[in-house]
Amino acid sequence: TGAPGGGDAGMDSRLDQETAQWLRWDKNPLTLASVKQLIAAGNTEELQKCFSARMEFGTAGLRAAMGAGISHMNDLTIIQTTQGFCRYLEKQFSDLKQRGVVISFDARAHPASGGSSRRFARLAATTFISQGIPVYLFSDITPTPFVPYTVSHLKLCAGIMITASHNPKQDNGYKVYWDNGAQIISPHDKGISQAIEENLEPWPQAWDDSILNGSLLLHDPSASINKDYFEDLKKYCFHRAVNKETKVKFVHTSVHGVGHSFVQSAFKAFDFVPPEAVPEQKDPDPEFPTVKYPNPEEGKGVLTLSFALADKIKAKIILANDPDADRLAVAEKQDSGKWKVFSGNELGALLGWWLFTSWKEKNQDHSALQNLYMLSSTVSSKILRAIALKEGFHFEETLTGFKWMGNRAKQLIDQGKNVLFAFEEAIGYMCCPFVLDKDGVSAAVITAELASFLATKNLSLSQQLKAIYVEYGYHITRASYFICHDQETIKQLFENLRNYDGKSNYPKTCGRFEISHIRDLTTGYDDNEPDKKAILPTSKSSQMITFSFANGGVATMRTSGTEPKIKYYLELCAPPGNSDPEQLKKELDELVSAVEEHFFQPQKYNLQPKGE
Repeated sequence: TGAPGGGDAGMDSRLDQETAQWLRWDKNPLTLASVKQLIAAGNTEELQKCFSARMEFGTAGLRAAMGAGISHMNDLTIIQTTQGFCRYLEKQFSDLKQRGVVISFDARAHPASGGSSRRFARLAATTFISQGIPVYLFSDITPTPFVPYTVSHLKLCAGIMITASHNPKQDNGYKVYWDNGAQIISPHDKGISQAIEENLEPWPQAWDDSILNGSLLLHDPSASINKDYFEDLKKYCFHRAVNKETKVKFVHTSVHGVGHSFVQSAFKAFDFVPPEAVPEQKDPDPEFPTVKYPNPEEGKGVLTLSFALADKIKAKIILANDPDADRLAVAEKQDSGKWKVFSGNELGALLGWWLFTSWKEKNQDHSALQNLYMLSSTVSSKILRAIALKEGFHFEETLTGFKWMGNRAKQLIDQGKNVLFAFEEAIGYMCCPFVLDKDGVSAAVITAELASFLATKNLSLSQQLKAIYVEYGYHITRASYFICHDQETIKQLFENLRNYDGKSNYPKTCGRFEISHIRDLTTGYDDNEPDKKAILPTSKSSQMITFSFANGGVATMRTSGTEPKIKYYLELCAPPGNSDPEQLKKELDELVSAVEEHFFQPQKYNLQPKGE
């Protein structure tokens, strides 16, 4: 079929090749029929959308809409991806057939294409079992952190979680963990990607998931992992007596995802009365009917029903998980009657302070401080750095994303260090290092214990947050983004910052604000280091520049790996002591305006602001 208006012939023949292959290989009646219909109707435009490019396998694995074609998540692309991953693991681990892999899934489903997380997990398991590799396949939905937990706990070679976390309902994803229990980092993504390309044709038993029934290689870890995870979690319960007696009431929402029963179990493990669940949102529902986006980071919209229930039962605290329960949002009723939703940075400050305080009570020996570490990502608040400086433990910064914190934490643990806490501003927290990734289940119950403990001192979370800022210095943050669909424009914007004066120098000021230090992790430049070379790994494929200002401000501008956004993160860090938060907020507002006006130049580059 020639493209209307005589399109690019090369493109056409590639499309014909891809679709012909699809018709040979796809055994899912729904996706097969939809491709046949598009071909019959000569709908080249839709076919292009489905077949123009294979989903890219990155360090976060895959994430795309469910539907037909190589650009989407469906039975065939899951089989192809798993075949590649399987071959790559065989090369990397000589004992793969002794150790095996774990696979779990969330509750997502897409009836139109017959795709669902459960179905994808079964097909992935079939691929491994057809090659004689043991698979630990959960029999029902679990939170994402259960996969890295199982990899570490059972010493497996790898883990796969089928989830699209908090993405829109039509999406799904394929997230991969390495044998160290952390998400994969480069060069594994490249290696897996290449292996997928080399194993596109489905193997003989690829579609026959009946080989799972009665297979001696198939194990269901659900019961034992459920037991062991909550046993391990109990070690992070410091005030059981307080929890038993507490009058603090909690509301929990799992936002139509997997979190409900797991958070109930976590509360039981800590001797709490279980939280009141938002009834309309407690059961898994792939349609996410009560929210526009199932992302608690969006704040108040997702929490509307939680506020209503909490007001009704007079609960002061709301705990909200995202649909795969690896992230947590928290809100607290203020004395004014308004609800305050904590930012990821604020909750990071509270949890970091709490875990350190609890550790200090149990460890009077101060020499142990030199082995104590906390981590956060470069775009998260530096509040942990301030606490670490004053208290004498170590703080380290990693690149953005829990894959970096998980891998770094594992390195430190292997050197005999104690990693107490890691967090990122995108409401992700690692409170218990037995999971080397963000975990919204443990974070929820630990936050509940913190709130209950503070209540015995007549303090709220907000009051404690203020006390942390008074003691360690105010840290106030602001993050937002501009939308830009043109990669060239984005590149131009960042190149112009590197060549601000036309003589390939970075800017020295931003409006009235003087710049004291610049780190560019795209090029590897850092003027704070003697040789001007950055210590953190650099990535030429993504843009990221951090400017530090003479007034204690820090601004990072970066591109998003998954969305057409240029994000920015600003923070003003004041030294401990008597600082005026209102004055600091005013200063931060002015700094934000200066960065938008001078560095983003939205008119010049035709950028769309957030929320339009």
